[in-house]
Amino acid sequence: MAGQQDNSFLKRTPLYDFHVEAKAKMVPFAGYEMPVQYPLGVLKEHLHVREKAGIFDVSHMGQAFLIPADGDFKTGARALEKLAPGNFLALKPGRQRYSQLLNDKGGVLDDLMVTRLGMKGYEHCIYLVVNAACKEQDLALIEKAMPENVELKRMDDLALIALQGPKAVCVLASFAPEVEDMAFMSSLDIPVKHADGDLWMHVSRSGYTGEDGYELSINKSEAGKFWQMLQDHEDVEPIGLGARDSLRLEAGLCLYGHDIDENTSPVEANLVWSIGKRRRTDGGFPGADKVLAQLENGVQRQLVGIKPDGRTPAREGTKIFSPNGDEIGIVTSGGFGPSVGGPVAMGYVGVDFIKPGTKITLEVRGKPLPAHVQSLPFVAHNFYRKKK
Repeated sequence: MAGQQDNSFLKRTPLYDFHVEAKAKMVPFAGYEMPVQYPLGVLKEHLHVREKAGIFDVSHMGQAFLIPADGDFKTGARALEKLAPGNFLALKPGRQRYSQLLNDKGGVLDDLMVTRLGMKGYEHCIYLVVNAACKEQDLALIEKAMPENVELKRMDDLALIALQGPKAVCVLASFAPEVEDMAFMSSLDIPVKHADGDLWMHVSRSGYTGEDGYELSINKSEAGKFWQMLQDHEDVEPIGLGARDSLRLEAGLCLYGHDIDENTSPVEANLVWSIGKRRRTDGGFPGADKVLAQLENGVQRQLVGIKPDGRTPAREGTKIFSPNGDEIGIVTSGGFGPSVGGPVAMGYVGVDFIKPGTKITLEVRGKPLPAHVQSLPFVAHNFYRKKK
């Protein structure tokens, strides 16, 4: 029928039926039919995550293992370091790092999470999570770069669920007490009790909202059981892509294809903290010459937080001007921040304008909108720091 969108080519996650049953609004996203919001609505979903806990279906993400045949973790870590600037060799069992795959110009091909497994007998294996829209090219790139004795094993039979919010620890610990005192960016492989038997999953204390929380990798055949267990908890609501985006924006977290891309370096994106200290001197990753030069000499532009002075949001692509009318940059992410109570944005400006409080002007629908540069994040991170 004319005017109707053909979604027959879209993939579905193993939790699709749960979203439909919950009356979620489904939209195309990265080749999948995904829930953008539930009847609660984006605003209330967002605030629920900030106050209690929300569950997100992120099973569209790419998951894989690097498995060195010689049983030596360093074999896989060294190979991966040829693609990304993280210090993976220093990873202890059960620890996780955020990094980026770079091109020869130091631009970001994608960002990813890298974990050294901690389960006994598997400490030599590396677990990877890459973005859904880039996963085919990411995994092909990684596989091609591996030596013959390192296998890239795609895990298309795994689902991925994020549980985020200040109540996330109480929710998950009610099923698996071991998670209560996990450190931020650590992982465990554990069973969760269920009436039908133990559900085994890989748990990392991490996420994309700025809140405390976990990401849970579980077999597709068991994902529905676990999703239902979480959804039945009084503090939990299912959360869609709309609130996921506003949460990460308030937290100042980059979105690939928007705030970072193949023409953006980690230095320009304020991701220097993700470049291993050893790598900042030794290099050995794509585009190292450019990245190391930027570390030493600085950059011409940088990602900043932007706060419009009024109530009108500035969307991606909005031009940024100096007070005297010179074009100085562009907005890469923008929208309404429910926890902030007003519009927020991120974008790139020339380095003369990166100081918090600097006045700028945004061109919104052809009209000048006063704004100022603001430190990121807009909402303080609530990541769990393990007590010593």
